[in-house]
Amino acid sequence: MKRKLVAIGGGENGRLLENNIYAPYETEIIDKEIIRLTDKGKPNFLFVGHAMSFSKKIENSYYETMKRIYGDKFNCNCKILKSIDLNNKKKVQSLIDWSDIIYVSGGDTKLMIDLWKLHEFDKILYDAWNSGKVICGISAGAACWFKEFNSKLDNGFFCLSGLNWFEFHLTPHSNENGRRVATKKFLKNNKLKGIMLSNSCAIEIIDNQYQIICNSCDNIKEPFATISFWKNNKYIEKKLNNNELHFISELFDIESE
Repeated sequence: MKRKLVAIGGGENGRLLENNIYAPYETEIIDKEIIRLTDKGKPNFLFVGHAMSFSKKIENSYYETMKRIYGDKFNCNCKILKSIDLNNKKKVQSLIDWSDIIYVSGGDTKLMIDLWKLHEFDKILYDAWNSGKVICGISAGAACWFKEFNSKLDNGFFCLSGLNWFEFHLTPHSNENGRRVATKKFLKNNKLKGIMLSNSCAIEIIDNQYQIICNSCDNIKEPFATISFWKNNKYIEKKLNNNELHFISELFDIESE
């Protein structure tokens, strides 16, 4: 079975804002690609909002937003795996077995990873990925799969440890002020190569190949992805091409021109 992952750097999903106005929908092309990867006309969409587990109200409202996209707009069957159900192993496995798409929300990445490890849900996700299910997510749900990631906390940006499915540093929301500067510092300290994704941009990884998918929108006219690293005490940042398949090994081997 092919291993499929789509990590989305960020972007609005049409949620209802506090002023009772709907936010723009900025990830349509990426969402369509996620569905395409299932090779099914009516795939089963499982929402995992555990990065929002600090608020059951937000976790549930986030699911309702995603259900409007994947259910109402794109005709998927939709269910949610709530954070409070993680201790019910039978229910968890039943929902994972049912799913074709497992979509992980944004939110508090460290909180989510700690919760997963407590219930060994990280191992269940790893098995699901190896079984061919489409694993995807946005922001926290994009960063968690990598060895390290850039995370914004109340007092600044921090480099935290992820699940290490891929040996890169991942920076979501890289169009946000301070993200790229912080990543430059982190990469000098850890010697990893870093993938930076702006809002409305994703990296799709299928087995040993990847491609970049971007969705232009009003807020970000030119969403982007870059590979960044230090070489001979010099910082190098290169734009990754959109919608072209490349081998992941090229990201490790890439050098300055």
